[in-house]
Amino acid sequence: MTRPITSVLVANRGEIAVRIFRTCRRLGIRTIAVYSDADADALHAAEADMAYRIGPPSASESYLNAGAMLDVARQADAQALHPGYGFLAENADFAQAVQDAGLIWIGPPPAAMRVLGDKARAKALAAEHGVPLLPGYHGDDQSPVTLNQQARRIGYPLLIKASAGGGGRGMRVVESEQDFDEQLQAAKREARASFGDDRVLLERYVRRPRHVEIQIMGDLHGGLIHFGERECSIQRRHQKLIEESPSPAVDADLRARMGDAALRLAHAVDYANAGTVEFLLDERGQFAFLEVNARLQVEHPVTEAVTGLDLVELQLRVAAGASLPMSQADLTFQGHAMEARVIAEDPLANWAPSSGLIQRAAWPGFVRVDTWVTDGTLVSPYYDSLLAKVIAHAPDRTGAASTLAHALQEIRIEGVKDNVDLLLATVESRPFLAGELHTGFLDEQRIVESLTDVPPPVLAAASAVDFFLKPEVDADPWRSRVAWRLGRLDQPAAWRRAGALHTARVTSDPDPDVVHVHTDGENLDVRSPGRQTPAHRRLSVNGEVVTVVDKDSAGDRRIVAWRGCSYRLERRRPPTVEETAADRGLGGAAGRLSAPMPGRVVKVAVEVGEHVSQNQPLVVLEAMKMEHVVEAPHAGEVTEVCVREGEQVTAGTRLLTIGSADGAPDVE
Repeated sequence: MTRPITSVLVANRGEIAVRIFRTCRRLGIRTIAVYSDADADALHAAEADMAYRIGPPSASESYLNAGAMLDVARQADAQALHPGYGFLAENADFAQAVQDAGLIWIGPPPAAMRVLGDKARAKALAAEHGVPLLPGYHGDDQSPVTLNQQARRIGYPLLIKASAGGGGRGMRVVESEQDFDEQLQAAKREARASFGDDRVLLERYVRRPRHVEIQIMGDLHGGLIHFGERECSIQRRHQKLIEESPSPAVDADLRARMGDAALRLAHAVDYANAGTVEFLLDERGQFAFLEVNARLQVEHPVTEAVTGLDLVELQLRVAAGASLPMSQADLTFQGHAMEARVIAEDPLANWAPSSGLIQRAAWPGFVRVDTWVTDGTLVSPYYDSLLAKVIAHAPDRTGAASTLAHALQEIRIEGVKDNVDLLLATVESRPFLAGELHTGFLDEQRIVESLTDVPPPVLAAASAVDFFLKPEVDADPWRSRVAWRLGRLDQPAAWRRAGALHTARVTSDPDPDVVHVHTDGENLDVRSPGRQTPAHRRLSVNGEVVTVVDKDSAGDRRIVAWRGCSYRLERRRPPTVEETAADRGLGGAAGRLSAPMPGRVVKVAVEVGEHVSQNQPLVVLEAMKMEHVVEAPHAGEVTEVCVREGEQVTAGTRLLTIGSADGAPDVE
């Protein structure tokens, strides 16, 4: 029986709430938002027809407060509730409470959620129905002795995973038996903090696998179909960064076999609504079941792009009792789609999350962008650090990658750190373009390490281009964007990429179409084919073509393209002598370690007087539900510990001090 939905409360925040509201508005459905004190001015609260305060900033007191959520639903006279993803989305008890309150739950049946949300039970069910599995342990006995015994049986390397959750939380790769106990405790701590359940499972760790998932949708009448696969192999810390559909490694036969396995598992629990069945795919084309995410996924837009469907609309319709409007045979795929997750984090600081006030946010207008961030948005340390999803769709994979790269070049975020440079470097890398993907891609290709690099021709072009302006601009020294002096030009330049500063010096040549750039011990000749306008310029650097495009009127933000890769650069003043000395380690208190982000101290691993080695773990911080390890920058003796376990710290809080290896005091 169909029961039309007229009002929906979205029990979530951020971009997913905004995205669900968009479909609801198109369908004429009244929208209800909830917000914490930290989100009082957030976009999702402003976009809904009604918005209600749910509690203090802490997620446990707001977006995870099931009782308060149901109180708001009654107060707002909501007819249905959509959980989004994260928070309460996979909480079967909450889903049951929503239904018991007389509301329509826009998600899978609670009974199915209970089975599939428990990874151990889900794997047992998969084995029962002939779905391939990796060797592992999924038992109820969680004693350290049993887990150690099972780890030895499975063999190393192995993966510890939280039984009750996903998203990379509570997950650790263990390379050897001597590391097992420490990694087990870390995984259990993170699982307990994220899901309130510290049970874990163990499974064989596959090196260089692909992560490929199948999107499914079911109705309340037993209808179930899949919408093909998504490749989600580009990850950091087991969390997805770039997703695409179709996978470059999946042909029609493999798609059918993986889809059939996913549907067998779904039928076994009478699944309905949206869900995702995740698999590992090895280099031989063999797949093994990972888990089921019984909810809408972050990356659902890539499936929407290639199928032309609105998955949220389908969720609403099947939750209201309608049958699926298509069969498996009706489904067709068009083109190729890619999604990149723009996250407030610093890849160069061990992926530390970043929070603060967004002074400026500019998004590309020629692709789909799902975001909750505008000028003036406050990015809170209390929640997930996802800022936006950028989705490109094109006739083929090459076109999708090119469109996504151009879209990433257009993004401008001021106020917090972001991962845009990393995303851009990834999608332009040759192995990515060749489809040679696996879950260790970023480490193997050293993408993070490459972010601090600016090749000399790129730096030379960025520094030299101002000297090839139109005559009417550079004829007037008072209007020029470069420093002016009588006689021969000799001008410093400084540019920043992904937080790293790069300097050069530009000198003139008797030929007005040539300047010389000195950087990193290299001398480069930069030639301009005649006077050019500031918007888009092609230069010759030592005979190679380099393209420079300004992204603002002052020329302080530039995209420089060279050898198929693009570099986002921001102009900075040249460093002083003192700053240069500090960068080289000649000044500053190198042994004084501060918190890179706000968070809670969950472990202090050293004591005063203890000798430590370089890169030894010192302090573990929990921020945005993830653990972050602060390591020793050099060998030495711990001379001061300034925090205790359980303490809440802000970014910059002194954690501890390490003396130099020879016992000399730190330089102030």
